[in-house]
Amino acid sequence: MRRLYACLIALSVSCGSAAAVRAEESVDLLKQPWSFDGLFGTFDRGAAQRGFQVYKEVCSNCHAMSLLYYRNLTALGFSADEVKAIAADYKVQDGPNDQGEMFDRPARPSDSFAKPFANEKAARAGNNGAYPPDLSLITKARKGGADYVYSILNGYGDAPPGVTVADGMNYNKYFAGHQIAMPQPLQPNQVTFADGTAASLPQEAHDVVTFLSWAAEPELEARKRIGLEAILFLIVFTGMLYAVKRKVWAAVH
Repeated sequence: MRRLYACLIALSVSCGSAAAVRAEESVDLLKQPWSFDGLFGTFDRGAAQRGFQVYKEVCSNCHAMSLLYYRNLTALGFSADEVKAIAADYKVQDGPNDQGEMFDRPARPSDSFAKPFANEKAARAGNNGAYPPDLSLITKARKGGADYVYSILNGYGDAPPGVTVADGMNYNKYFAGHQIAMPQPLQPNQVTFADGTAASLPQEAHDVVTFLSWAAEPELEARKRIGLEAILFLIVFTGMLYAVKRKVWAAVH
């Protein structure tokens, strides 16, 4: 019996300790007033264009966005000529030519975003064994969505006393386990925004997350519009049915 009591006490202490550890590691994400939230939310085109600039100049060195095509950028307000110029900055493999050989050419609007590495092994070799995830759907693939990605980008810092960061890892307040292989990707004034917006770290993070959210769900605005139209139709239709019912049954007492 004593052994049973001892086991129960040990188990309760163990569960309590585990709960305490989970409570310590549970950190509230940084909440942002995203323009695309809510029933009437839409993507801030200016923020999304700045976010694309952050991705292009910083994130694209390691992270692919293979589900996005350069022509898709017209939905953010870029002109056809601007999209052609953006695509032409990259080289893509094409072919075979008449000699049966593959060749490189400037990308076209119809091409998908160029990948920074040829394959996963090359990506790991260039990132100390870590594999940078494709960012096409990153805000949909992570619990917390846009707030999670924003928090990660703003969560780097020195480890608190008593916490040892493994070699090749970086402390991040919002990452599971608080140790992440990716070095801090954004720094204040790392880009110069074309519209003159001050490039603070929170601003860069906010804008690139807006762009990534659009990339993950470009049909969001159309879906919300269709939903509102459907709701309005149902309200009007319900009113009409009620009026018909009153007229048909008016003579019945």
